[in-house]
Amino acid sequence: MPGPCDPATLPGRRVLVVGLGRTGASLAHYLTSRRARVRMCDRRPDAPLPGDVGAGTEIVRGADGPEQLDGIELVIPSPGVPADAPLLRAAVQRGIPVRSEIELAAAAIRAPLIAITGTNGKSTTTTLIGEMLQRSGRRTFTGGNLGTPLIDAADGDDDVVVAEISSFQLEWVESFHPRVGLLLNVTDDHLDRYRDFAHYRDTKARLFARQGAGDVAILNRDDDAVLAVAPALRAQVRTFGSARPVRDVAGSATYACVDGDALVLHEGERELRFPLARTALHGQHNRENLMAALLAARAFDVEPVVLQDVIDSFRGLRHRLETVRQHHGVAYVDDSKGTNVGALLKSLEGYRDGNVVLIAGGLAKGGDYTVARPLLARKVRRAVLYGTAREFLADSWGGAVDLESHERFADAVRAAIACARAGDVVLLSPACASMDQFKDYAARGDAFAALVQEIPSDDVVRG
Repeated sequence: MPGPCDPATLPGRRVLVVGLGRTGASLAHYLTSRRARVRMCDRRPDAPLPGDVGAGTEIVRGADGPEQLDGIELVIPSPGVPADAPLLRAAVQRGIPVRSEIELAAAAIRAPLIAITGTNGKSTTTTLIGEMLQRSGRRTFTGGNLGTPLIDAADGDDDVVVAEISSFQLEWVESFHPRVGLLLNVTDDHLDRYRDFAHYRDTKARLFARQGAGDVAILNRDDDAVLAVAPALRAQVRTFGSARPVRDVAGSATYACVDGDALVLHEGERELRFPLARTALHGQHNRENLMAALLAARAFDVEPVVLQDVIDSFRGLRHRLETVRQHHGVAYVDDSKGTNVGALLKSLEGYRDGNVVLIAGGLAKGGDYTVARPLLARKVRRAVLYGTAREFLADSWGGAVDLESHERFADAVRAAIACARAGDVVLLSPACASMDQFKDYAARGDAFAALVQEIPSDDVVRG
């Protein structure tokens, strides 16, 4: 029996799209192309009007109450709408199906789907996999939570679809079924939205719910929270980790590990070795991202020479440990995409002890930030805090590291610049969301880069 997102059921169906952002606009365009009758709503009275949403779309701004459900047969919320929003609760109570955008997209995508989730590393891993497949000659769509909504791949002629998937997108899936699913890691994040850590982890694990014996699940065996989902999986389990496993999960003969300055893939009796001498992706977290990407690409038989070429040439993502300037012996690094404490820990691990000037703050997302204290004490010479979370961070980190605090982001950046000396790294790795002072993490990273570029070239940094 076809589900509510089956393309054949959409003509004439009355659908409510919640949210007027980029995903909402793409949803409306797709739905109207399928002759659905679409209403869009957004609680913000000044929400920007979307672009091409298709003829006949009704747009409501400044209202997202249960009255928007009148006559509606299917609700599709944007990822930012929490599952306990009154509108969505009312829809469930009335028996109106609520489904995620990725559920609608997957029902219309004909190509095999690779889906990547986890707390950190999703965007880098997704982009790596997309690049590996594209360079192998396959027509590849790369998007999802990374930027381009997954619904934009509907009805395409791609050979394979690679999608970053967030926990928010997995809250309303029933039949979402990736051919290859990856769970990179699970650390405290978004605990302002979930009941507890287990709820957050279990939401991530919904990625695998519809997989079967013919599918592949790729897991981080160094992460206990990730491995906890393995016993319930029906797919073929393949894992990656820093050391060679004594016995891999589910007895799999296919796994990845680190061996000195190389990554190794074991495929039964075959061993593939990938040197890291020329890669620009440094740090243990990037080794994990690369191993996960290699396993996913090999599930589609991408040739090793192509994989090595991507390892050697991939330059990384913007706002993810991106060096924006080197000036008088100081490196200024934009890690604005690091919006949780787990990302901060992974970023700090890659630096020398005692030479980091850290800029952190913004809007805290819940979780235990005290776990960072030992690494802060070892790696960070001074932490400059800013924004809504600055007092919370000071309470969490006080006594472990030298702290100063500023309300405004620009003041914090200038303070970090002022105390930097030759050999230091001024690192923006906020461990918090950006929305107290910025539209998103990219705008925050751009503001950091602009402030750094303002440093006069003849300024001499203390040695």
